Amino acid sequence: MATEKATFGAGCFWGVEVKFGQIPGVVETAVGYEGGELEHPTYKEVCTDRTGHAEVVQVTFDPERVKYDTLLDEFFSLHDPTQLNRQGPDYGTQYRSAVFYHSDAQKTAAEQKIEELKVEGRFSKPIVTVVVPAETFWKAEEYHQKYLEKRGMATCHI
Repeated sequence: MATEKATFGAGCFWGVEVKFGQIPGVVETAVGYEGGELEHPTYKEVCTDRTGHAEVVQVTFDPERVKYDTLLDEFFSLHDPTQLNRQGPDYGTQYRSAVFYHSDAQKTAAEQKIEELKVEGRFSKPIVTVVVPAETFWKAEEYHQKYLEKRGMATCHI
């Protein structure tokens, strides 16, 4: 089975990981940090809002079972892409709305999805989601992986 990666920043990564993990065709999820300057950042460092990283979920998926567009639809439905550097009670650049693309096809699909949402008028405010190249994904500490599942929780405030 050939798999692909997709990486999304949609606020606090715990609930986002749960939602992506429920999609048939998603093989694996991991939470971590992307888009910053510091190598091997820790959760504590990222939470200072000084490293430049976003909290992200990296999704490994089987493109024969789930299309990237389906992942984009889920991404835009589970957070508010009009909130700049925040989601709900969480604020700071680490909570920014971001698509970290792994290919030109993913970049094009993300940009087209944003245009479609604008034309459709789904959101009353401008979409602030950034579409940027994936660089280094730093996996978060083990206690963050499947955080809600480990605690018997189905969701958080997303």
